[in-house]
Amino acid sequence: MASRLRGALLPDLSPWRSSRDFRLLWVQGLITFFSSFMAMVALPLQIKDLTGSPLAVGIMGAVELVPLIVFGLYGGALADAVDRRRVLVLTEGGMAVMATILLVNALLPTPALWPLYVVAAGVSALAGLQRPALDSLMARIVPHDQQTAAAALNALRWQLGAIAGPALAGLVVAYAGHATAYTTTAVGFVASVLLCARLAPAPPAHDAEKPSLRGIAEGARYAWSRPVLLGTYAVDLAAMFFAFPHTIFPFLADDLDAEWSLGLMYAAGSVGSLLLSLTSGWTSRVRRHGLFVVVGAAGWGLAIAAAGWFTDIWLVLLCLAFAGAGDMLSGLGRSTIWNQTIPESLRGRLAGIEVLSYSVGPQLGQVRAGAVAGWTGTRAAFWSGGLLCVASVGLLTAALPKLVTYDAATDEDALRRRAQKEGTAAAEAAA
Repeated sequence: MASRLRGALLPDLSPWRSSRDFRLLWVQGLITFFSSFMAMVALPLQIKDLTGSPLAVGIMGAVELVPLIVFGLYGGALADAVDRRRVLVLTEGGMAVMATILLVNALLPTPALWPLYVVAAGVSALAGLQRPALDSLMARIVPHDQQTAAAALNALRWQLGAIAGPALAGLVVAYAGHATAYTTTAVGFVASVLLCARLAPAPPAHDAEKPSLRGIAEGARYAWSRPVLLGTYAVDLAAMFFAFPHTIFPFLADDLDAEWSLGLMYAAGSVGSLLLSLTSGWTSRVRRHGLFVVVGAAGWGLAIAAAGWFTDIWLVLLCLAFAGAGDMLSGLGRSTIWNQTIPESLRGRLAGIEVLSYSVGPQLGQVRAGAVAGWTGTRAAFWSGGLLCVASVGLLTAALPKLVTYDAATDEDALRRRAQKEGTAAAEAAA
């Protein structure tokens, strides 16, 4: 009984055991996350030190958004046209160059401000180019029926970086300075390049077209014609737009007379996500992944609304942890559906659209949260956004019922993708 319970709760390690490339990417990703968080903490702090202006720090987000959108879409088309391993190696190498520029600037007697914005935009562009290739590679290297387990393990890797990375970065910047943080970042990306270079080649299909606007449009038309895919994008966008309150956490901490809790507020969601990842073994046995998307997003909204209702700081933190768990559940469903249904020839372009769905939503959500908080108050911004999130999820579920009824064992696209992957594996084994 105890062994069955552990098997149902502990993460499913099947992808780790079955795929060498998955192991390499998991370790590479962990290193990259820690390296990235070093720069993510050091860069805005350096802008603050140089200018003393909150606006100057906030501009960094605007500088990053446009390159992410443009290069995310182009990166999707690129991932379908070239070797995806090559994309990873080149973009990770580009990240190392960017970190080196930050290091050189930090070592100057008087560091300049403009290189920080240039690097922020450059890193965002590189991330947009890389993410579709990375996401689409998972569908190739992990067996079809292990996609949910792979998504949970990848999320666990991210959560480890999200919780420990900023804390370690804060200590490094505080006690060793910006230059040491940027050095650590550069070294981490160099190690990541070496790991990516060990991956098996991931060439495109023989009839793959060169990246073009027509190819991007073809991917968009495919997504629009698939209600299940459309539902995953729409639900995530709605949830993040209406209920992503991170930008007003400092004001909530003030309202609750608990300024000391600000760091815990930012970490609570990652803690909730981590707890779900650590008990995610049962998710590998579920086939109705559309329910994950809907229930997780609605749970996120309810938890954010409750965080605005409660006045006890510990209950608020508990709500934020539940919100993180809900977001994690929804993310598992989205990732599994994407990897189980999208054909290999379109995988990169659809991954580019995915980049937009989970990056634009939080950016716009922070603008919404700040505007509503200024108009109606901080706590009202929380509970109203949470309730609007739940309502929008309900409306989208009614408008796109195929998302809720999605079943990996019966969905035509999932069955077609499984047959395609099994045929490819058989051909490679015969060769």
